[in-house]
Amino acid sequence: MEQPTISAVPAGTEGVNLYTLSNHNGMVVKIFNYGGIIQSVSFPDRRGHSAEITLGFPSLAEYKTYNPAPAAGDTRGAGVYFGALIGRYANRIAGGELTIGGNKYEVPVNNGRNALHGGTAGFDQKLWTPVTSSGPGTVALQLTYVSEAGEMGFPGTLTTVATYTLDNENGLTLSFLATTTADTAVNLTNHTYWNLAGEASGSVLDQMLHINADSFTPVDSGLIPTGAMEPVTGTPFDFTRPTAIGENIGGGPQFAAADNEQLLSCQGYDLNWVLNQTSPPSLILAAQAFDPSSGRKLTIYTTQPGIQFYSGNFLAGTLRGTSGRTYRQSDGFALETQHFPDSPNQPGFPSTVLSPGETFSETTVFQLSNS
Repeated sequence: MEQPTISAVPAGTEGVNLYTLSNHNGMVVKIFNYGGIIQSVSFPDRRGHSAEITLGFPSLAEYKTYNPAPAAGDTRGAGVYFGALIGRYANRIAGGELTIGGNKYEVPVNNGRNALHGGTAGFDQKLWTPVTSSGPGTVALQLTYVSEAGEMGFPGTLTTVATYTLDNENGLTLSFLATTTADTAVNLTNHTYWNLAGEASGSVLDQMLHINADSFTPVDSGLIPTGAMEPVTGTPFDFTRPTAIGENIGGGPQFAAADNEQLLSCQGYDLNWVLNQTSPPSLILAAQAFDPSSGRKLTIYTTQPGIQFYSGNFLAGTLRGTSGRTYRQSDGFALETQHFPDSPNQPGFPSTVLSPGETFSETTVFQLSNS
């Protein structure tokens, strides 16, 4: 069997390369070591025709401009986070405030009153140190970033190693390892947007989605969890069977008014589902998406306790993607394996505190197929 390959070309900024990982089945993944950004994933449909199936930008400069969520008064970005590694804390922290070991810390807010995806300069904007490698039937890009104590207000120096591994079975594995010099909060994920029909091919609302979760964490009007974990049964958040993404996105009279309020607050889906994880946690099926038109299927396995499903609600036709065409609402979806939003302020959620001597270790597999 032909060995997968990995290569690199300069990305136009000193120290930044664009790495291309490819296998013998025609799966091609392109990744910047800036932000650990997955620029594109290409994969054949059931007829053997390849297309990019992730949203992105054609140049590094556009990622730097439009990916970060802007702080108050800052108009430089759109906050889309296409393909990026997210940290130190993925998702939202209420008021940008957290308490660890009795000490209060503040993260710069960049999402209304809240801190989103690590603050105004999260891991998505950092230069990661790359190392490439290959093994039997695999190639890998290992990225390392050292976040000094106090960066974005977080305590402890955090050393994070994120490794992307492509195999010949069309699996892209993302593994995280992190250690700290002091108690801190850690939540790491990847923020790739998928459109299994093809990048800039239109809405994903007809694509099918299954989420292996019997409950979700409802949010308030600021998209901060209330602390509850509510059953998905009888709500528009029930993806326990494959369901078209757009089937219930409008709420509808068959659902409780509170469920409709959740969709209104998010302008669609932008919530965390509580995965049916094992104890102790293991690599489980988290979600599966399928595009009937192309036959492409994305199956996600993870060791993480939650998954944020985002239906591209804030894509407003103001950004041009890799093909030069604009992205509009619901032109892509994100499935971010993670710990729960605002966990440092929610004692009933799984802890995100990492202490010296411990290792944060999480793995997610993005498995592609066609039929």
